Amino acid sequence: MIDLSIWHMGAIATAFFLAGIVKGVTGMGLPTVAMGALGALLSPIAAANLLILPSLVTNVWQLMAGPAFVPLMRRLWPMMLAIGIGTIIGTSLLAGGGTVLSTAMLGGALVLYAGYTLVARPFSVSARVEAWLSAPIGAITGMVTGCTGVFVMPAVPYLQALGLDKDDLIQALGLSFTLSTMSLAAGLWWRGAFAVDNLLLSALSIVPALAGMWAGQVIRRLISPARFRRWFLIGLMLLGAELALWPFF
Repeated sequence: MIDLSIWHMGAIATAFFLAGIVKGVTGMGLPTVAMGALGALLSPIAAANLLILPSLVTNVWQLMAGPAFVPLMRRLWPMMLAIGIGTIIGTSLLAGGGTVLSTAMLGGALVLYAGYTLVARPFSVSARVEAWLSAPIGAITGMVTGCTGVFVMPAVPYLQALGLDKDDLIQALGLSFTLSTMSLAAGLWWRGAFAVDNLLLSALSIVPALAGMWAGQVIRRLISPARFRRWFLIGLMLLGAELALWPFF
């Protein structure tokens, strides 16, 4: 059960508001930032439980924003199936209560994502390579999701490398994130780690997340998204390093 003191409630709301700002500015990052920020307050499994509804609502909205749902499903179904299976398998670490290892893995995932995004150059995946690479990428993404609650690696750079147009890419990311969220919830439930008592708090967290998305959209019109993204990634890398090292001190 999560501590429902005023301080904790305020900290949780702030975490989802900040995560919403990042998603509003960059189009992604809500689960990544929320899990990173909540990792300093809660166990990874408690944070993952809170993440379910805000992530689901924002990602379903992103998924429904484009017209290419059926073509994308036909193209990406091996990856999506592997994400679902990998996520459910990966939740064994979260459900097992291995908070030291899972917290360190969460920090490592944040550092990897931020570092890769800061320095990596764009690359492309041909149709021939996509045919055999999609399922392994999905399985790895699912395992990372199940162990840490972070959906982005390596799915995001892989989808960006497929040469999708802007609208299709946004919708494909929404598809991946939505399936990851639903699979995470299913995996936690299957292992008896889905805390129904936290559903109300998760539902209430939708409000600051949506407010943050609105604020992020305002910020996007005022500052350079590239500059915001660069400093956000640097901060995320520092946060990830702190989470990765904290359990060992």
